[in-house]
Amino acid sequence: MQSYTIGQAARLLGVSPDTARRWADAGRVATHRDDSGRRLIDGRDLAAFSIEVAQGAKDEDDAPYTSARNAFPGIVTAVTLGDVAAQVEIQAGPHRLVSLLTREAVEELGLEVGMQATARVKSTSVHIDRT
Repeated sequence: MQSYTIGQAARLLGVSPDTARRWADAGRVATHRDDSGRRLIDGRDLAAFSIEVAQGAKDEDDAPYTSARNAFPGIVTAVTLGDVAAQVEIQAGPHRLVSLLTREAVEELGLEVGMQATARVKSTSVHIDRT
């Protein structure tokens, strides 16, 4: 399972590293230390926390998160596989994006909950890039 540093988590959540650090210090998201002493957040924990943060941000009028050129970097929060098709949900700061794609594409990209990914939006299509 992929883990994220405080800085990486902050970028995915659309907040400053100081804010992410305060949230970790307050126990809002669990952290652990690697061999070099850096604090890390497990990908599944970050995925669940990103949903919680986004739901709280819905009440705020001035959400600071923006996207450049229709690219939404975020974290995979759900993957639903069917026989042929699949659904992938990404939480990108306060934005929840859902993409329908083939099961084969999800398997080739190795997408799973807690992974970092970028949703690229063009017209009505959402394309997923593994990052």
